Amino acid sequence: MPLIHFVQLDGSTKTIDAPLGLSIMEVGVHHHMDKIEGACGGSLACATCHVYVHPDWWDKVMPESGEMSEAEEDMLDLAFHLTKLSRLSCQIIVTEDLDGLILALPGSQPDWLK
Repeated sequence: MPLIHFVQLDGSTKTIDAPLGLSIMEVGVHHHMDKIEGACGGSLACATCHVYVHPDWWDKVMPESGEMSEAEEDMLDLAFHLTKLSRLSCQIIVTEDLDGLILALPGSQPDWLK
């Protein structure tokens, strides 16, 4: 299973073995990750699964089209602490290519976000 690294609010990193085919939101909810609520269950109806994607991983988490859907962009407009590296974790599906993915929870301050 791919390892996904979540930077927490306190700056520590929590690493999780993520099953293939699940969304990052599902992984975060299952592991009781702070700040990943997934209130809409991944139906693009909220922004409670908002995360920051490390810039080295940005292209790998984007859809095949290379762009976020308009629905995701609209929901991100509702998110707190929005940055240019923000994505909804319900829209990122775990694949082998994401082994080592680095994400940060909203409100955290990793060096790479500045």
